[in-house]
Amino acid sequence: MKWGIMATGTIAAKFAGTIPEMKCGEEQIVAVASRNREKAAQFASEHGIPKAYGSYEEMVKDPEVEAVYIATPNNLHYENTLLCLNHGKHILCEKPFTTRADDAKTLYRLGDEKGLFVMEAFWIRFLPLYRQLLSIIESGQYGALRHVRCDYGFIANGARRERKFRSELGGGALLDIGIYNLGFLHMVMGTSPESFVSEAQLNEFGTDEFSIVQLAYPGGRTAHALQAIGMQIERQAALYFDKASIYLPDFQHAVSMTVKPVDGAPEEISIPVDVNGFEYEIAEVTRCVKAGKTHSDIFRPEDSIATLALMDDIRDSWNMKFAFE
Repeated sequence: MKWGIMATGTIAAKFAGTIPEMKCGEEQIVAVASRNREKAAQFASEHGIPKAYGSYEEMVKDPEVEAVYIATPNNLHYENTLLCLNHGKHILCEKPFTTRADDAKTLYRLGDEKGLFVMEAFWIRFLPLYRQLLSIIESGQYGALRHVRCDYGFIANGARRERKFRSELGGGALLDIGIYNLGFLHMVMGTSPESFVSEAQLNEFGTDEFSIVQLAYPGGRTAHALQAIGMQIERQAALYFDKASIYLPDFQHAVSMTVKPVDGAPEEISIPVDVNGFEYEIAEVTRCVKAGKTHSDIFRPEDSIATLALMDDIRDSWNMKFAFE
């Protein structure tokens, strides 16, 4: 797959650094675009990318670019994805895919109509450890899954703090990192919650710097998610079954978990990644495009939309008005 990268920030640099380390040798970055030509040129030089464009419009007109990785601010994802689709490009767009679920539905539908692959870059869904975790859940070997909790928080200072919180950029803890929590819950629960209760602490930008969500799922199952920007909170998760508990010390960069049966000795399960974890979602795009698919059957449009819709409902429950709406 011949990739173009849209934007030149930290996450774009991680993507650019992943592809040269992938063992398959099928992936190639042929272009990068920024709204600042100098930044694009510097990024291209640092990562050995042959072409640098000073606008997104220029890059999507490049016939050599087959797929675009979109790493722009959250509020631009909809218009950037629309631009790429209208120029015949396959899409891997950073999370959150859009700031509202209805916009996501529009883009997935357009991808189907145009025969183009579209996926939100919820990269943790493709980590090898999660295949093992889901196999354990589906087997029922420890009885029913009763409760799940996940926490994630970090501290952002200075200009980074402003970028993470500004409402016009689609900021706030829920959209920025809460999507990892809620996406993880959707994955392990296998469905959307029936109801939720949420509270948020707002900042001077009018977005949430700290939020808690309590969720109720079919069958009496429950979950708890905590997300914060401004507090250092380990990315931990725990799943509680009838006959065991499973602990993940870092559910985002998941390479290990501890299974603690009610009766029996704890078991440590470790499944390391090949590069940094991004390689699996990249390979999934190529696999699906080769197969003529417009979406992944591992992380489906309905999975993406379900989490976005839940975040819509949570934010609406706070009676907040966001500048990007």
